[in-house]
Amino acid sequence: MPADTNPAGDIFGGWILAQMDIAGGVCGYKRAGGRVATVAIEGMKFHAPVMVGDVVSFYAEVTSVGRTSITITVDAWAQRGRTGEEVKVTEGRFVYVAIDDERRPRPVPEV
Repeated sequence: MPADTNPAGDIFGGWILAQMDIAGGVCGYKRAGGRVATVAIEGMKFHAPVMVGDVVSFYAEVTSVGRTSITITVDAWAQRGRTGEEVKVTEGRFVYVAIDDERRPRPVPEV
């Protein structure tokens, strides 16, 4: 939406980052079988701007699992509103920790 734009008129990178964290958190929740908390963003790359009118999709994949942590790669793709072209706009690597009801780390179940 226009309220989410930066001074250049493109979608603010922080908004994209937040949506990627949500997508990664959903993926982490499924793998952990419960709550997870973001503990790190190990890397982000912004390849192309997201413009007002683009349809943005986020794809998350578990790339590694530790005792209590899960590393997830999230890619963001934009379908350009005017042309329909699909462009990879952002990628990042997020680390989540599985947490219990008291918000303490807990083991990630084996698959």
